Amino acid sequence: MKKLAIIFVIYIFSISCNNKTNHNPAFPGWYADPEGVIFNNEYWIFPTYSAPYEKQVFLDAFSSKDLVNWKKHKRIIDTSSIKWAHKAMWAPSIIEKNNKYFLFFGANDIQNNEEEGGIGIGVSSQPQGPYKDYLGKPLIDKFYNGAQPIDQFVFKDEDEKYYLIYGGWKHCNIAQLNQEFTGFVPFENGTVFKEITPDNYVEGPCMFKKNGKYYLMWSEGGWTGPNYSVAYAIANSPTGPFKRIGKILQQDLKVATGAGHHSVIHPEGTDNYYIIYHRRPLDETDQNSRVTCIDIMEFDENGFIKPIKITFEGVKPFPLKNK
Repeated sequence: MKKLAIIFVIYIFSISCNNKTNHNPAFPGWYADPEGVIFNNEYWIFPTYSAPYEKQVFLDAFSSKDLVNWKKHKRIIDTSSIKWAHKAMWAPSIIEKNNKYFLFFGANDIQNNEEEGGIGIGVSSQPQGPYKDYLGKPLIDKFYNGAQPIDQFVFKDEDEKYYLIYGGWKHCNIAQLNQEFTGFVPFENGTVFKEITPDNYVEGPCMFKKNGKYYLMWSEGGWTGPNYSVAYAIANSPTGPFKRIGKILQQDLKVATGAGHHSVIHPEGTDNYYIIYHRRPLDETDQNSRVTCIDIMEFDENGFIKPIKITFEGVKPFPLKNK
């Protein structure tokens, strides 16, 4: 009996140790479509609350000093402050400008140009909100180039131009935001919404710039299925053209399925890149059973993204240096 007791203690201790080293999911709860960003020397994640559409009437946020320990900020925005939104608040994207925080989101899952909804903007003086309706109406409420107005991503270029990249239903558009975020600046040819859809694109675009090159990433497959995944392309301009290079994030049947709809965090002055994404645990079959995870993203000597290994361990703590 004494020997069995010792074995049991060792087993419990090993479980405890393993749990301490496993950081995926990054935080508890059903959350998807995570937007990762750094504000005020702190990491932030703004995800979709993963639930039936009618229950998606708010957004939470999470902050961390080290990428491992996360603080929850409840209901930073909800449909009580966005009168035209009544369900399906999706895929937030956030940017700071002139000491204000602009939270772009999709709402209502509109299926045609007659329905009310689309891409809206909330504004606040702090990342954790509360956010109020910036425009009092959607910024985009119509289908352009076949793109459903969802899955918005805001990209600031080095020339101080701001772009909105968005689109579901297998179409991806880019548009240049005006400086007030109240509308758009047409491109030289007069086009406002330029289609930049790469091969196999489905939804969830994300863009970052590295060594003068523009990386466009997106989700492929169906979000409810196991084969949801992420692919990417590289171009010399934010408007492309973007030619698909390949898939870099996907399921691992030893870890999870449905790995997709992501964003990227890159602490300035480091070589560290982190991919923040959602996935479905192996023992879950409900389409809304999605969790937010973080793993390392690496590049080869030619600047191509290496295939990403999804893990239970996640990432090590990486506190940001005070500026």
